[in-house]
Formats: sequence, structure tokens, C-alpha cells
Amino acid sequence: MIQQAFSLNRAQLQLLDMMSFIKTPEALRDLNKVISDYFVKKADEEMTKMWNEGTLNEEKIESFRNIHERTAYKKPVL
Repeated sequence: MIQQAFSLNRAQLQLLDMMSFIKTPEALRDLNKVISDYFVKKADEEMTKMWNEGTLNEEKIESFRNIHERTAYKKPVL
């Protein structure tokens, strides 16, 4: 087995450190909620910025209705 060296960034190290305080499923759920809320807020801010800049508009949003970008999965060869 080949071992690959890697390093964690400051955010990853801090999250790992915080994991030591997670003692119950409820605490993990609460942390997941806070992290999810953070990324929802960031996405909302970015969409608002794009809307204000004109790169996102009703026409662009409407075009998403007909987009089909699913990954084509291949059946495994047996």
C-alpha cells in the first residue's frame, strides 16, 4: 500500500480540534446545522452579488429549467 503525504489547512485543523467537543448525536446535528447555515448564507450573498452585477437574471434562471447535466454512469464490466 502506498502512503500519500498530505497536510491540512488551518480551517481543517480547527474543525478537527472542535470535533473533540462533540459528545452526542445532538451536538453533531447542531454543528452540522451551523455549518450548513453558514454556507447557505455565503451562497445567498454570492447570488445577490451576481444579480446586482447582472450576471444572474430571470432569463438565466429560467434557462435552468431545461438543463440536464447528469453524470452518465457506465455499467460495470463483469
